[in-house]
Amino acid sequence: MKLDMNDMLYALSDALDSVEAEIFGVRSHHSQRVAYIAAKIGQTYGLPESDLLNLAIAAVLHDNALTEYISVKRQADKSGNSLLSSPELLKLHCIMGEKNVSKLPSYKHFEKAILYHHENADGTGAHGLTAKDTPLFAQIIHLADQIDVFFNQANNTTVPQPQDLVSYIEEHRDKAFAGELCDKFLDAFQDSMILNGDEVVELLPQELTDIPRDYDNEAIHNIATMFAKIVDYKSHFTCTHSLGIATKAEEMGKFYDYDQATCTKLYLAGALHDIGKLTITNDILEKPDKLTKEEFTIMKGHALASWKFLHVMKGLDDVVNWACLHHEKLDGSGYPFGKKAAELNHNERLLACLDIYQALTEDRPYHKGRTHAEAMAILNEMGQKGQLDCQIITDIDKHFSI
Repeated sequence: MKLDMNDMLYALSDALDSVEAEIFGVRSHHSQRVAYIAAKIGQTYGLPESDLLNLAIAAVLHDNALTEYISVKRQADKSGNSLLSSPELLKLHCIMGEKNVSKLPSYKHFEKAILYHHENADGTGAHGLTAKDTPLFAQIIHLADQIDVFFNQANNTTVPQPQDLVSYIEEHRDKAFAGELCDKFLDAFQDSMILNGDEVVELLPQELTDIPRDYDNEAIHNIATMFAKIVDYKSHFTCTHSLGIATKAEEMGKFYDYDQATCTKLYLAGALHDIGKLTITNDILEKPDKLTKEEFTIMKGHALASWKFLHVMKGLDDVVNWACLHHEKLDGSGYPFGKKAAELNHNERLLACLDIYQALTEDRPYHKGRTHAEAMAILNEMGQKGQLDCQIITDIDKHFSI
C-alpha cells in the first residue's frame, strides 16, 4: 500500500496538540514547529535529505506518549502520589514514546532520538546523559522542543526577536544544550524565526518534501497499531477500543474474502477511527453518569475532528471514509454529516456496526461490558429500526458468536 508518511504524522501531531493543550496549555502545531526548528538545525549540520526527513519524523512524534502520560498521572493522582512534574514521570514519558515508535519502518534511522530527547548537556536530564553520550537527533529535538515551549507558552510572546533567542540560548549554553548545538541553532535562525501561528503547516512541507512510498502489510499494521495505542490510552475505559475494532474489521474483511490489501486497509481504518477523541477531555470521556445534552454534543464532535485530522491524507480516501463515518446511520440520524443509506457503502456500514459492538462489549463508566448475545440484541434492534445494516449484523453474529 502506498502511504505518505508525512501526511499521517502531521495528522497525528495535530491530534496530539489537543492533548498537550489539555495538559500544558501549549498552542497548536507544537510538534510540527519542533520538527521545523529541528530540520533547520539539521540543515546547518549538512545532513542529507533522508536524514532530515527521519529527524522530522522523530520530532513530530517526540510527544507521542502524552496519552500514556495522562494514564500514569491519573493512577498517581488516585494513589495520592502525583508525579506530574517529577523526573520519574518525564523519564517514563520518554521510554513509552520510544517504545511506541519502535516498530515504525524508519525507526532504525532515528533510534533513541525520542528516548533521550529530555537530556541536558550537563547530565541533569531525564536519564542523566551528558551531551557526548546523547544522540545528535535527540539533542536537536530537545533544543527545538524547549525553544518552542518557552516562547509559545511560558514567555507567551508572538514572534521572538533575534536578541531574545540569543539571550535564551546563551543562558542555557553548556547546561541544557551543547555549545556546538547552540552555535548551529544561531546559524540557522540568525535573523528571525517563525514559532507561532499556522505558518509552520506550510513551511515544514516546503523544507521537507516526501512522496508516497510502498509499505508492506506488516509495516502498515505497525503504523496503525501505534496510532491505535496512542488514541486508546487517552481513557482507561477505551484502552483497547481502537485495536479491538481494527482487529475485528480485518477479521470481517477475511470473512468477506477480501484481498489482503483491503483487509489491511480495514485494520488501518479501525485504528484511526477515533483519533478525534484526543480532542475530548477526560472529564467527559470518563464521566460515570449519563452525559448532559451539552456534553453529548461535545462528545459527538470527535467524529468531525477525526475527519478534519485525516481527510488530508493523500491516496487514502476509502480508509478515511471507513474510519470517519462510523457514527452515521442508514436513516440519516447519525453524525457528523447525517448521511443516509444510499450514501454509505458496505465498509462504512461495517465500521459503524463494529464500533457499536465493540463499545457494548467493553466496560465503560456507565455500564459493564455486555455479552455477545446482549450486544447482538441491541444491534438487531437498531437494524430493525433502519439504523444499521441487518445483513452485516447477521455476519458479525455468525463470525463472533461463541
